Amino acid sequence: MTTLWNPIRLGDLTLRNRLAQAPMTRSRAGDDGTPGDLAPEYYAQRAAMGLLIAEGTQPSADGQGYLNSPGLHEDAHVEGWRRVTRAVREAGGHLFIQLMHAGRMSHPDNTPHHRQALAPSAIAADARMYTPSGMHDVPAPRAMALSDIEQTIEDYAAAAARAMDAGADGVEIHGANGYLIQQFLAPNANARTDAYGGSIENRARFAVEVAAAVADRIGAGHTGMRLSPGGTLGGIDEGPESADLYRHLVARLAPLGLAYLHVVQGPDEALLRDIRRTWSSVLIVNRPGRDRGTLSSDLDAGLADMVSVGRIALANPDLPMRIRENLALNEPDPATFYGGGAQGYTDYPVFQAETA
Repeated sequence: MTTLWNPIRLGDLTLRNRLAQAPMTRSRAGDDGTPGDLAPEYYAQRAAMGLLIAEGTQPSADGQGYLNSPGLHEDAHVEGWRRVTRAVREAGGHLFIQLMHAGRMSHPDNTPHHRQALAPSAIAADARMYTPSGMHDVPAPRAMALSDIEQTIEDYAAAAARAMDAGADGVEIHGANGYLIQQFLAPNANARTDAYGGSIENRARFAVEVAAAVADRIGAGHTGMRLSPGGTLGGIDEGPESADLYRHLVARLAPLGLAYLHVVQGPDEALLRDIRRTWSSVLIVNRPGRDRGTLSSDLDAGLADMVSVGRIALANPDLPMRIRENLALNEPDPATFYGGGAQGYTDYPVFQAETA
């Protein structure tokens, strides 16, 4: 029987176990988007995970949503990420960098150019966002012209190439959690009447074209994608066709031969079973709030090849050892999740037997 501790082949990598650290925003990059000085230590501390998936990283200035999120569109960003990948590699780990274009989930005050956000349609998210002057409503974005769509697809591919130049093992395309790609998928965020709106096929087109462009630029074996079927973050509503939308999307993505698909699982278990049947390469399943006792349930059921975890990986740099040996876990500190220094970032302790 497959367990968490069996090695697995992912692209051209052999991973030591089937635990992945989910991408988690930490808001500790410099004002210019360069990963912070503590980032190499943070990721290297967690290199015992089979795969590290780094926090959402904007592929362009237009893609930034939040303050102090990292980028991959300037030379300084590449150098910053190179320090991270070097530290992870020296610790024996593997790292994919998540490419996240925030789309309408942005505020002009949080971006270097202070321009209006880009999105499929000029429909504001029902959300508030922290900015340098405090909390504000997220303003309406500008509807993307076809030229904007073409440029954004190129931005993803260029950022993926920069990630590889920086020494990453690959990239994960963020198609989940209410950001740009999911905005194209959702009819309440996408009112377009051209080839990128309306039908399921059209609303899925942008996601497929981004994945194809990235895979073409850096190789399918270095490319993953994250989806959250039925997810509602950022006011997203995919409507009654949500399951059919994802069946179509996964069927279109499957021939690309990507290294993996990363699914944030919602309540639709039948959809997950259909995705498993369609997806022949590595399938990573994330169940938000999953406890340690059920970590391997999707492996046991044949529904996943790997599982990803978030907060418990954030709080436990030696998580695989703690799980395997059934040791107590550190509790995560939500007050330090987003922004700050070492506290709640690199200072979570490893297990010490004498304090057990």
